Amino acid sequence: MAEIALHNVVKNYGKLEVVHGINLNIEHNEFVVLVGPSGCGKSTTLRMIAGLEEISDGTISIGSEIVNELPPRKRNISMVFQNYALYPHMSVRDNLGFGLKIAKQAPDVIEERVREAADVLGLGDLMDRTPAELSGGQRQRVAMGRAIVRNPQAFLFDEPLSNLDAKLRVQMRTEIKKLHQKVKTTVVYVTHDQVEAMTLADRIVVMKDGYIEQVGSPMEVFNHPVNTFVASFIGSPPMNLIPGAIDGDNIRFSDGAHISVPTRLKDKVRNGQEIIFGFRPDDLTPVGHGINESGQQAPMKLVITLAELLGTETILYTQIAGQEILGKMFDPRDIHPGEELNMNLSLDKAHLFDGATGKSVRLD
Repeated sequence: MAEIALHNVVKNYGKLEVVHGINLNIEHNEFVVLVGPSGCGKSTTLRMIAGLEEISDGTISIGSEIVNELPPRKRNISMVFQNYALYPHMSVRDNLGFGLKIAKQAPDVIEERVREAADVLGLGDLMDRTPAELSGGQRQRVAMGRAIVRNPQAFLFDEPLSNLDAKLRVQMRTEIKKLHQKVKTTVVYVTHDQVEAMTLADRIVVMKDGYIEQVGSPMEVFNHPVNTFVASFIGSPPMNLIPGAIDGDNIRFSDGAHISVPTRLKDKVRNGQEIIFGFRPDDLTPVGHGINESGQQAPMKLVITLAELLGTETILYTQIAGQEILGKMFDPRDIHPGEELNMNLSLDKAHLFDGATGKSVRLD
């Protein structure tokens, strides 16, 4: 079993604290993605799990063993790096088996494990090539194969797809998900790309400035963000966020415009409270062009400033209370700048955040 547990883990560089006493439990065979902007501490956390960075305080356990003092090679984990870290002078076969050779495994064991990894990742026709003769996606598969052959307790991925083009990233996401289903072991994966996080993870860990902001399934984090940072970071396009204040049964914005307080949230706010009103672009749609137009709706007439046609949907740019916001059309037609549309905003899915703390009012 390969549970990974972080308990009050701190990382300092001199007097600068970059990871602030985080706690996280990762179950055996769970695929957990650490996601956040650059500098949030996600790669540092991964490197502490791997033993490539010493922790300043707290404990890290892999299985039932505290590994604070263990060197990387004794932690029985495999790490896949952003730059692949392949040996350029070695063939694919030799790259796959090199770690086992260093560990003094028997030649027949090395051959069997290399063949199994090659079969899993479709590398059989590439075994005699060097890394220079491979595409970026093939190199990444070799890097993953080198990790597989060791039969580790856990796989650690440090932004493995960031050097690939957009189409290849999509393909490799599928490869990594299939790999996890085949090898059935624990995966900790770091990325700044929230689409990768949403599509790959069993659970997402959203980080900011060395703190964990929220942990949950992709849909929990998407549908129930705990604060405005998570709301704006998870989702593509991101959630619209508009400052306002509670005025009786309405939310009043800076230009005097108002909208009804979502019925399900009325008992969570008080009159005069400064709030931030949030909603997904999917929930602001032209009349007759939305997915779900039932429930509590706020009708409004808005001028479109820009329309991005994506085929199955169109992203609509407009303004509410002088602030640019995005909506969507799910039955696309040509929309021209300056066109005025009758639109519905679904209040059943809208969010309210406290204006002072940024926290979701549903958690108060």
